[in-house]
Amino acid sequence: MNNNYITVSEVNKYIKEVINDDLLLKKVYLKGEVSNFKAHSRGHYYFTLKDENSRINAVMFSFNNKNIKFVPNDGMKVLVTGKIDVYEASGSYQIYVEDMMPDGIGALYVAFEELKKKLSGEGLFDKEKKKKIKRIPRRVGVVTSPTGAAIKDILTTIKRRYPITEIILFPALVQGENAASDIAKKIKLADSLRDELELDTLIVGRGGGSLEDLWPFNEEIVARAIYECNIPVISAVGHEIDITISDYVADLRAPTPTAAGELAVPDINTIITYLDSARSRSYTAISNILTINRKKLDSLKSSYILSRPISMYEIKEQKLDILMDNLNKSILKLVDNAKIKVYTLNNSYVLNNPNVLYKYKEQSLNHLISKLEVLNPLNTLSRGYSIIKKDNKVISSIKKIMKDDEIKITLKDGELISKIIKVGE
Repeated sequence: MNNNYITVSEVNKYIKEVINDDLLLKKVYLKGEVSNFKAHSRGHYYFTLKDENSRINAVMFSFNNKNIKFVPNDGMKVLVTGKIDVYEASGSYQIYVEDMMPDGIGALYVAFEELKKKLSGEGLFDKEKKKKIKRIPRRVGVVTSPTGAAIKDILTTIKRRYPITEIILFPALVQGENAASDIAKKIKLADSLRDELELDTLIVGRGGGSLEDLWPFNEEIVARAIYECNIPVISAVGHEIDITISDYVADLRAPTPTAAGELAVPDINTIITYLDSARSRSYTAISNILTINRKKLDSLKSSYILSRPISMYEIKEQKLDILMDNLNKSILKLVDNAKIKVYTLNNSYVLNNPNVLYKYKEQSLNHLISKLEVLNPLNTLSRGYSIIKKDNKVISSIKKIMKDDEIKITLKDGELISKIIKVGE
């Protein structure tokens, strides 16, 4: 048996050692297109990096990909930095990516657009959720660097425009790796002290700089801190051309820190002018009201009623006399009518001769009895007529009687029961 045979593991290990010893493969810079991208549940990225003619497997562990500002996807052209090594289990070589950025477009811009799209979809930019900035604040909080130009511009502007407003500084890092978390922390601190410090407005920002310098204000942690803050927030980051995620989330965007100071407080000269105008209008309005009321008072003082109030009672007295006279006349008329009725009754013929009324009623009664006697059917029977009934119903026609019917015949002095033998017309 040939003792020169070795195991697969041994050859893969040997190839790995050869590649690891190659200094050119310890730090390589590749560009290509991402395909078959997969984000593992543990946070690692697995994908293929390819060009027109070839491809190489790639892996980017979570402790490296947490530093990039975007999530790769199939078809994206990227620039990667890493080392070439062998995965002994499969005997395949691959690149272990340490850093990655989009090819042809800035990584920060990609991260900016992705976060903007994400937060917009969650409603963090909705206008109807914006809080109104208080017109005349008592205290204004400022989250920024204590040594930068921004705080100086804000202080100068607020003191110039409305010097009675108090400013409370929450010093924060505004640049560097830990700036975003520090800014968010100071925003939350200001919000927790809102009632205690009576904060009406919060300015968050910094002076100008590069995109990298301003990047903490494009971080999700800062955006959510602004959105969750109960104090109305003015974002003041960089210069007028600089737009950050903080500007979209804040209740109001200021193009510069100086502009933030102008938006946070009113101009005291404008207020003084307004108050002077209001005072002048108030004096004019009060003067007009007093003039009108004086005229009304003079008119009342010169009125006939006030100058001779007894006249009002004289008129009432006269009306009362007329009413009393009319009442007396009505009563006398009613009494006279009643006397006439009593006299008429006392002298009526009926009361003086009651027998006449009795005789008249007796004659009327006898007349009615005579009429009833004429209409009495029994008197008709005494003249030879009879009443024929069938089933207690009077028969008025021969057509209502059939053969063998029993009929009752009522005569003057009695009744007969008969049976019909024959019916003929």
